[in-house]
Parts: sequence; C-alpha cells; structure tokens
Amino acid sequence: MKQQIYVSDVIEKLEQLFPRDAAEDWDNPGLLAGRFAAPVSRIYVTLDVSDRTLAEAADWNADLILSHHPLIFGSIRSVNDGDLVGRRLVTMLEKKIAYYAMHTNYDVCRMADLNAAQLELRDTEVLEQTGERNGLPEGIGRVGILPEEMSLEALAAFVREKMKLPHVMVYGDRTRIIRRAAVSGGSGKSMTGHAMEKRAEVLITGDIDYHTAIDAAADGLCIIDAGHYGTEYCFIDDIVAFVERTFPGCAVKGAKIEHPGFVV
Repeated sequence: MKQQIYVSDVIEKLEQLFPRDAAEDWDNPGLLAGRFAAPVSRIYVTLDVSDRTLAEAADWNADLILSHHPLIFGSIRSVNDGDLVGRRLVTMLEKKIAYYAMHTNYDVCRMADLNAAQLELRDTEVLEQTGERNGLPEGIGRVGILPEEMSLEALAAFVREKMKLPHVMVYGDRTRIIRRAAVSGGSGKSMTGHAMEKRAEVLITGDIDYHTAIDAAADGLCIIDAGHYGTEYCFIDDIVAFVERTFPGCAVKGAKIEHPGFVV
C-alpha cells in the first residue's frame, strides 16, 4: 500500500535542506496557508503565486503549492477577495490547497550555488555572508572564476545562453576582458558593493536600476542585468526534481516558464 504523504512531511524534508533560520530577518518563508496535517498527492511548483499559476494549480487539482517568493509579506488585517493577496488566499482555502514558500533560505542554501553552476564558475566564495553553518560562511550570491576569460559582450551572450534568457541588459565597456564574475539571483542592487569588495569585474543579477548600473560601471564593475525572473526561475526545475526524488508517490508539476514582459 502506498504511504500517505502529508504537508508536514514535505516541509520536514524541505527544511532539512533549506532551514528557515537561514532566511533573512525581514523574510517570510514557511507554511503560509493550509493545514500541516493535510494529505498531499499532487504538488505544484512555481516561482510566484500569480493569478495564472494559481489557476493552473487549481485546475490540476494540486494539494500543495511550493513557491520561491512568498505571497505574504508584512501584516495582513483581513483575508477576503477585495484585494490581490486576499483573493489568492481565499482561492487556496476554497480549493483546499496548502501553500509553502522558501525564499532567502533557499537563496542562501541553494540558489547561489545553482546560479554559479549555471555559469560554470569555479573557485567560488560567498558574495554576501549572512551567517555560518557548520563553521563555514553562508550567504547570498557567489563570486568565482569564469570557465575562460571573455569580453563583456561575449559574456553577455554566454549568460543569455546558459540561463536560457530572451535578452539581457549590459552596462560597461563591451570589449573589456572579464575573468572574475559575481552572480546573485533576484534583485541585486545591494550587491554592487559586495561584488567590488570581492574583486569581481562583473555582477550578473536582476532588477538593476539605471543610476546604480551606470555608477557601478564608472567605478569599474560591469553589470549584466539578466532579470529577476531570469536569474531565479531555475528554482522550478530544481524543486520539481527534489519532489520526484524524495516523494516518488506524489505527482508533481512545474509552472510553465514565461518570462514576464517583452521587448519591442
């Protein structure tokens, strides 16, 4: 007889790899809706809980949604269908879908190494240290040596290929030869200082605003903005593989990869 899996079982295994105490203080990972004791047979994985992904999960009869970005930040004074977050929570509760998010704890324990592996970085070290685990530094992002030195323009094409992106935005001298790179998935505006301290020649990240980018380039740090979604959607396949490996009795489905926005 197939063993019944519960929400709490999935959480226990996830938190062995991505403990919540590795998350930043401002963050909100964990079970954000539903019952710990609810049975699970169908798990849906997404980067964000949007109207589209929630509808897809509900249509597929998911019991549990696993996301990277938490739907809930800060306090909630009411849960009703009068606002975006409330509407999505009401839908989850009506459909009996439990919802668990792992955010900066995943960034620290997995995303940083996943991004570094995508770009084939070697001799890596933590970009921004947020703590220690087992006597070793842990934190956001990685900095290391590229598989070969290349021009900034060639590196931009390499990043686009390796991260499977429709486009990237580049700041700096396109002919500059780059050897040492920093990568930080998601929003990396705050990482420019750390990248320069670690002697990186380029920072590959997302959500870089114009002034941060041109100032960093003027200060000697090239920028490749690969997008917030573009640097993090690898979460979906990674967690799908985790579920398949850890809970072979559960069906699992990853959200369709759709880069938000488009260029004209």
